[in-house]
Amino acid sequence: MMENKDAAECPAEAMLKTLSGKWKPQILRLAEKGAIRFNGVMKQLPDANKQSVSVALKELEEEGILSKTVISQKPLHIEYLLTEKGRGVIPLLLTLAELAQE
Repeated sequence: MMENKDAAECPAEAMLKTLSGKWKPQILRLAEKGAIRFNGVMKQLPDANKQSVSVALKELEEEGILSKTVISQKPLHIEYLLTEKGRGVIPLLLTLAELAQE
């Protein structure tokens, strides 16, 4: 059995914690198709609330899975794109989805 210290240092566990959370898998699914905007995410996830989506986007950005770009056209808006790390996560999520359907 792993000690708590060892569990906290496990990279796989850390990545699973990063990807878990309210709306993160759904947000990544949307980002797989291209740039996403906050309002677009809200329209695609009608059961989501603004705070939980905002927190999820911020956490995914902080972990280097999404990149945030401010577009200074009028009206000013923000787009999120998958980073290289984020694109690497997509096959993992697809595999998990396949396993869940078995």
